Amino acid sequence: MARRIDHTLLKPEATKDDILCLVEDAVRYGFAAVCVQPWWVPLVADRLRGTGIRPCAVVGFPLGGTLPEAKAYEAYQAVRAGAEEIDVVVNLGALKSGDEDGVRRDLEAVIEAAKPQAAVKVILETALLTEEEKRRAAEWAVAAGADFVKTSTGFGPGGATVEDVRLLRSVVGDRAGVKASGGIRTLSAALALLEAGADRLGTSSGPAIVRELPAPEDAASDEKAVP
Repeated sequence: MARRIDHTLLKPEATKDDILCLVEDAVRYGFAAVCVQPWWVPLVADRLRGTGIRPCAVVGFPLGGTLPEAKAYEAYQAVRAGAEEIDVVVNLGALKSGDEDGVRRDLEAVIEAAKPQAAVKVILETALLTEEEKRRAAEWAVAAGADFVKTSTGFGPGGATVEDVRLLRSVVGDRAGVKASGGIRTLSAALALLEAGADRLGTSSGPAIVRELPAPEDAASDEKAVP
């Protein structure tokens, strides 16, 4: 479970001490990545060096409407600072306008700036999209070269749902990963999203979720009790 979690803190008021606590938790529990605002990437990358946990930066966050050149430069600088993953917000206005060329150019600029050093996840903000727009967004993201499609920023009107994860998985198949994020606070929610097809979970509740898992001795006892 822990290796499926991107331990996340994106609140604008987060302090250095908050970020250091985030990193300590990530190391303690063995999470997949630590996802932060670009300002904190140098600190996070330094503290995670040698742990196998990947520093992750958000780009064009949380609205997605900045210029492609600005997003690309932000991604480039984050990678130079040590980010190994980039979570970029799709241009929602262009997407909802049906501007495939604009959306793809926007994402391709970020992907070119980030790769090969960093994987790129595209945040779709599914709560603002129709089903057709979700399908279109996922297809365009994969066509642009994204490694993952991601449900939400956590700052929009809704978070990850089982239905959206199933939909995204049905669209991308095995061509890209699916990251569920937004409002994931319990083990039951996490398991439901993984069952629906998520590869990663973005959450600030990773420690609480992992602590809900039965201890190894409890699991062994349960197995012995099965007739």
